Amino acid sequence: MIGVEESSINVTPAEIQERLTEFLRRETGEKLVLTEPRSLAGGASRAAWAFDVESTNTEIAGRYVLRLDLGGEIYDTALSRAEEFCVIDAAHGSGVLVPRVFWHSSDPDVLERDFLVMERIDGETIGRKIVARPDLEKCRAKLPAKMGRELARIHAIDPKPLDFLMRPASGESPATAALERARKELDRVRGSHAALEIGLAWLLENAPSCGSPVVVHGDFRLGNVVVDETGLRAILDWEFSSIGDPHEDLAWPFVRDWRFGVDQNRFAGITDGEDFLESYEAESGRSVDRNALSYWEIVGNFRWALGCLTQARRHLSGESRSVELASLGRRSAEMALEMFERIAEFEM
Repeated sequence: MIGVEESSINVTPAEIQERLTEFLRRETGEKLVLTEPRSLAGGASRAAWAFDVESTNTEIAGRYVLRLDLGGEIYDTALSRAEEFCVIDAAHGSGVLVPRVFWHSSDPDVLERDFLVMERIDGETIGRKIVARPDLEKCRAKLPAKMGRELARIHAIDPKPLDFLMRPASGESPATAALERARKELDRVRGSHAALEIGLAWLLENAPSCGSPVVVHGDFRLGNVVVDETGLRAILDWEFSSIGDPHEDLAWPFVRDWRFGVDQNRFAGITDGEDFLESYEAESGRSVDRNALSYWEIVGNFRWALGCLTQARRHLSGESRSVELASLGRRSAEMALEMFERIAEFEM
């Protein structure tokens, strides 16, 4: 079984090795050998498997990661693997630190689920370890500024070739568009959730305009980056990319849950965030609106509170039995409290 879900997909590592070997031989026309994939730390809706390819063709031989759907999404607006492939490829072409992507498939006969294959970049990806490991202290000192520069490069990606990305309607603010999608998701979550209803009403009433929407990553934070002792190596997990307000990405790593217990450091559990914001402004030439930043931090706490409910419902409904998904449900109240505390500060 793959991942943490009891009913996600029935393919063993040996079967992945066999089927993926056949797929890559068809795609490349080369005789090649795959090592048996080993599972990497992954999320509740994606599995990641590391494997090597041995081939006389040096352009194919190398170290790879298989990204495989497990079924189920936090949000139904997530990109397909083919779409995510295109976004990562565009980011690579724009000079963003991302793994190169090589192949993708939606053929259920290969691995039962959509997947993509990308370059494997070694390093730490687990947020709570990034903020705590002593050997990453020098990395942490440089990481916020580096993340700011990379985010500026993400926001400079040309959106024209990515016409499949969700975007606000003409004249609609990205905040309103995102919240209307969230309202539909909240309606799908059974039960009474008065705190989120109140938060949503406040957010809609106070939604800011956005002069220049950009390509946003959609989940830019620790946990979706690769780091090592030398610094930032790569940015991962692009399935929530869209066209939106740049402050959406800027605020997301300030959300409390992405501080991984180091709450006194508001940016990613590392710093107060000024080095991150200054680096972003210097690289992008765009000023950060601090009021918009505060607003989108409130949106972030609201959306993650909703996301936790959505994930817990997958377990409670029997769709995907998982201790991980069940445990996320309790986090919703914590994020709702954080949302109200940020609203109180915003109104002062």
